[in-house]
Amino acid sequence: MTVLTTADARHEFLRQAQRCREMGSPFLASVLEAVDRQLLHAPISANMIMDWSGDLAAAAVALRFNGALHALARRGEPQYLAALYRREHDDFDGAVAAALAQEDRFIANWLREPTQTNEIARAAAILSGLMAAPLNRPMPFELLELGSSCGLNLNLARYAYDLGGLTAGDPASPVRIAPRWRGAAPTVTPVTIASARGVDLHPLNAADANDRERLLSFTWSDQPERSKRLEGALQVALAHPPRIERGDALDWLTEQLAQPQEFGQCRAIVHSMFLQYLPDWDQQAISIMIAAAGAMATSERPLIWIGYEWTKDRTEVELRLTSWPSGETVVLAKGHPYGDWLEWLDASAMPVEVAA
Repeated sequence: MTVLTTADARHEFLRQAQRCREMGSPFLASVLEAVDRQLLHAPISANMIMDWSGDLAAAAVALRFNGALHALARRGEPQYLAALYRREHDDFDGAVAAALAQEDRFIANWLREPTQTNEIARAAAILSGLMAAPLNRPMPFELLELGSSCGLNLNLARYAYDLGGLTAGDPASPVRIAPRWRGAAPTVTPVTIASARGVDLHPLNAADANDRERLLSFTWSDQPERSKRLEGALQVALAHPPRIERGDALDWLTEQLAQPQEFGQCRAIVHSMFLQYLPDWDQQAISIMIAAAGAMATSERPLIWIGYEWTKDRTEVELRLTSWPSGETVVLAKGHPYGDWLEWLDASAMPVEVAA
């Protein structure tokens, strides 16, 4: 096990603070900078971070910490922290230090679990990928989502979209997703979902008040539109409960791909900001498994794989589409980690890979 240093932890909080500031969240940046300065007040949490066995950035440890503090603020305790989040004062260090000292064990328990953002805006990227699938004729999709969290993106066909000025989805939906669009508009075609199911190691249930609160705590407090969109998607999920199973993504996908595929349906494996939580060997195993399934695909039983993920060097988020039976991969777009903007690319001009 690699033992981290105090400098490693400080670098991660300051790195994430800078990224938050660049993404338009100065309040959250200031909170994380205060955590960096006041971490000594939470020895249990600090020791857990020092003993972390993996990459702090990949595990989003700073954002886990943010979720814990936001959860405390939403509950109203400690009061000085809650007042900070209500913008009644700007004593970041005092409020954070008091919260770390009083709620160290609560924070440490939050750090044990991964972030659960289930960001609804990413559904625009997934939907755009579905519309870009090179099918020989229109056909419904069988969605298989890895890392579903609460399963809110399994309801993507129930949301309304504005994609570069073009509308898609359900115009009557209470959830409206309109990422800032760069580049050409995508080709908008109707998307029909025949079935949608997903898997998560720790799935959340929209019908559970504690699970709903956990999701809302992971939103960024100075981005109220994200919270509003999430609340709307949770209401949709109450009316249309997503089908999510608890389990390992690799095992679950093995079982799903072993099931016969309906004639005239496109099977679509999708995930967003999920691969970063897997070890390299699991990522490779999933890739090999999907390619093997793709080798069996036909024009009447096609398979597509859509990922909205960080590049290996974590400098960009790409929307990648691999389609079988051709096995071709294209980068359709680059985007914001939480889906705030999408830059649509000329896929015909992008380097094309062919899956083995």
